[in-house]
Amino acid sequence: MTKTAGLAEQCDPLVSIIVVSYNTREMTLECLRSVFGQTSRRFELIVVDNASSDGSAAAIAAEFPCIQLIAESQNHGFAKANNIAARHARGEYILLLNPDTVVLEGAIDRLLDFAHRVPQAKIWGGRTIFGDRSLNPSNCWGRMTLWSVTSQALGLSSLFRRSTIFNPEGYGSWLRDSERGVDIVTGCFLLIRREFWEELGGFDLSFVMYGEEADLCMRARSSGAMPRITPEAQIIHYAGASESVQTDKMVRLLRAKLLLIRRHFPTWQRPIGLLLFRFWPLSRFWGTRLLGRREAAEIWGHVWRRRSEWWHGWPDIGNDGTSGRH
Repeated sequence: MTKTAGLAEQCDPLVSIIVVSYNTREMTLECLRSVFGQTSRRFELIVVDNASSDGSAAAIAAEFPCIQLIAESQNHGFAKANNIAARHARGEYILLLNPDTVVLEGAIDRLLDFAHRVPQAKIWGGRTIFGDRSLNPSNCWGRMTLWSVTSQALGLSSLFRRSTIFNPEGYGSWLRDSERGVDIVTGCFLLIRREFWEELGGFDLSFVMYGEEADLCMRARSSGAMPRITPEAQIIHYAGASESVQTDKMVRLLRAKLLLIRRHFPTWQRPIGLLLFRFWPLSRFWGTRLLGRREAAEIWGHVWRRRSEWWHGWPDIGNDGTSGRH
């Protein structure tokens, strides 16, 4: 059952800002305060609470009665919750914003300016930093390729994180301090025209959690998009606030990445890519163990022992929940 409270403050919003929360009450409240405090463009704010047990929905409704709050009685996951919110959006643009973020120095206004300046990108993102103001490089990623998976399986991407050759998905040593095109803009701070979002069908519901924005951006690129990042729009992204168990997070991430390989790798590369990636956790276990990193080795050991849960990835059900893409 869904409970909707409040109305959008703006009658003609330029951007519909979507926040999906799950047991991040204080962070979500801080995020929403920063949106109101740092945004001058016309906006509406749509918050989907995924059945939080920490009183998030009540606290949000009490402090922000004018926003549109959709309080769910079940946890839909990130992809479906965003799709639910997007159906209520009325803005020219949709902005996906994580609840564990803080908008800095008019970042949303600046991102909209960036979109107007480079409309051909079709998907836009900004720069993310941690709470201590150090770089959080997870604002964007390179696409998975057979080479990037090979580098991961051999441990090269971990040993040479600053190398563009051996860590292509992480863009090597790029500090996100310059404007450039990227393969994937992370869903923590992703701007897209609502019309284009609807054309793409939103997030694919096969991706229950993680990988949904990678799939969206890869489909967008096939439709002519050239996602782009600007350092001028900057937010704090604490990252992973709703994931308290590292092993559970890695299991979900592995399931998502295996589906991305099945979905987006060339046909002849899929068996090789899947095989290499499935043994990545085992290589990480032995690598961290040999380096004496006991805590990391323990986590990777748990992930490997739970391989029956992620070995086949998320099922490819497609957006209608009945059939997948092939």
